[in-house]
Amino acid sequence: MWWFFEKFPILVFLSLDLRVAEQIKEVEDPICTVDHPVLAREVGQQEAAAQEDVGVEANKCIKIFLVTSKEEVGVEDSFRIVPIDLSQFFDEDGQVFGYKNLKINVFLSTISFHAYADITFESSCDGEKGIANLKSALQKIFGESLVKEKDDFLKTFSAGTDYIRNVISNGVVLRHEVTKGENNKSNKQLEAESFTVEVIRMAVNSMSVGKLYCRLVPLVLLLVDDISPIDVTDPGWEIYLAVESKSNDHGVVGIKLLGFAAVYRFHDNTGNLRLRISQILVLPSYQGQGHGRLLLEVINSVALSENVYDVTVEKPSDYFQHVRTCFDMHRLLDFEPIKHDISSAALHLNQGNLSKKPFKLLSDPPATAVEDVRRSLKINKKQFLQCWEILIYLELNHSDSQCMENYRTLIKDGRREGILGKDTGSGGKQITEVPNDYDHEMTSVAVCPNVNVDNMSAEVEGNQDTLEEQLRQLVDKRMKEIMEIAKTILLNRQ
Repeated sequence: MWWFFEKFPILVFLSLDLRVAEQIKEVEDPICTVDHPVLAREVGQQEAAAQEDVGVEANKCIKIFLVTSKEEVGVEDSFRIVPIDLSQFFDEDGQVFGYKNLKINVFLSTISFHAYADITFESSCDGEKGIANLKSALQKIFGESLVKEKDDFLKTFSAGTDYIRNVISNGVVLRHEVTKGENNKSNKQLEAESFTVEVIRMAVNSMSVGKLYCRLVPLVLLLVDDISPIDVTDPGWEIYLAVESKSNDHGVVGIKLLGFAAVYRFHDNTGNLRLRISQILVLPSYQGQGHGRLLLEVINSVALSENVYDVTVEKPSDYFQHVRTCFDMHRLLDFEPIKHDISSAALHLNQGNLSKKPFKLLSDPPATAVEDVRRSLKINKKQFLQCWEILIYLELNHSDSQCMENYRTLIKDGRREGILGKDTGSGGKQITEVPNDYDHEMTSVAVCPNVNVDNMSAEVEGNQDTLEEQLRQLVDKRMKEIMEIAKTILLNRQ
């Protein structure tokens, strides 16, 4: 061999180079041959997995739990909240890509309002859609309150025991309610405990309150539809905190946050001071116990004591609007200056089939009633008109079919303008009148000057079925709301 190497050294090196090159090519070539069956199968499986990655809906792979102690962390029997929609925090229409059997359990502490995410999955694969950045998506929701390590999160339960107590220490107590209960001790003696519910008002632009609000923002984003965080540096913002304190013979042994309301103070163009409720939220585990109504009562008490112009609500949810209307209805039913006006409006509905134009005029509240309600109860006109419909309903003879048909017409007329008054085009509009099938009067619509009015009339006529269906659905929904609120009011006033 050495003899051959000495005589033909170049041929030996060429042979070695060719064999090494072939081995390198086999490793680098992504298309495996029968010489590498295992590698071919693995590559094929990865390519198939990448092609079949259809993602998973965020709402299906993420669960969120409220926990009050470290023992509840990691336990899926803890109090679970159902978010309105998690897809808004993820790209690709709310789909999470790149993971197999992804499971995310988020635990949110009601002690310090820190959060921890327990993320598990079988495998990840970088397909066409890539691998979702879970950390970035979760931070969109939980921000700086998201704790990375589980051990650090568990420590917040002991470290944050007095967190709420320290934040509210400088607040103004606006309402103080005390209830007492008894717990049976192990030595068979009874120890009296008192539970105090307080509503405390504080300026949001202080550092401690602003930090607390920022920790509450995740709950707002998860549970309140179409809402944005407030500016904690704006001195116009105030927060009303509903808290419960538990006390015994040894003093206060625990304070927990039940809910809050963010209220904005502002002056309108005429210089009137007004209050706007922007956000109001009771923690899910304490809902249905009257805390939302309590916050509403306190805010209205402040409006009366400080003689603000009125109280408005920004984008109220259906549930909060129900609570708000029930609260205002009780006050309006006890408000003497409008009782005659309510009876008068109901009387016209009981008098048979009335022509629409005088019928509408006679059923509206007089301007004096609107002003009296605003000045004395701080209820704005829009809310009063909502309540006015229910006030009339309570005065009617519900067994009189003609009377109830008149009432439905009243509700229908109040919503018909909103349906037919929608813009049908963009700039360069002018107002014209076209006939409609709802009554013998004309309907005003916005049209472009270059469009033939006859064509516009044909278009309105063509859409008439759709408009009627929309109107019918609105009226049905409103009638259902009115009857539900009326039933609640009557039960509460018995």
